[in-house]
Amino acid sequence: MPLEVALKKRYLEEIRPELMKRFGYDNIMAVPRLVKIVVNQGLGEAKEDSRILEKAGKELAAITGQQPAITRAKKSISNFKLRQGMPIGLRVTLRGDRMWIFAEKLIHIALPRIRDFRGVNPGAFDGRGNYNLGLREQSIFPEITYDMVDAVRGMDIAVVTTAKTDEEAKALLELLGFPFRK
Repeated sequence: MPLEVALKKRYLEEIRPELMKRFGYDNIMAVPRLVKIVVNQGLGEAKEDSRILEKAGKELAAITGQQPAITRAKKSISNFKLRQGMPIGLRVTLRGDRMWIFAEKLIHIALPRIRDFRGVNPGAFDGRGNYNLGLREQSIFPEITYDMVDAVRGMDIAVVTTAKTDEEAKALLELLGFPFRK
């Protein structure tokens, strides 16, 4: 491991044994862990102006440390003036050390910078141990300077875990440091 990721180290040394004790796992491989973090940005306005996609792509690459993939429309929808195959968003799937670095940055730097922040929604689990979070603006990340921002763009963040239940996933994310609303 070339780069020492503090959150990953804490997971391996403190959080995993705590979860084993709390839920009574016999096998270390049964303990819930993070699989991937998917950052998605819907850019409906990109159908008129392709430069928006480039600008948003640079911002997303700066935030995640990875080049985003362009998502395209699956179907044509005439009311939205949308044709099949048009670029309508960006997506980044983070795994391994990049995932741990992003999670640490999200928990300790980005979320506390949100105005009037009272914690993330504890009810945003999907029933299978995955957590979804929506952010309204990209400027909460330290890589984005206020001068760079031409338009405020939100993003959806999906945290995928190996947890079987929402209770296990919530315990994992709480121990990792996610600030859940009381």
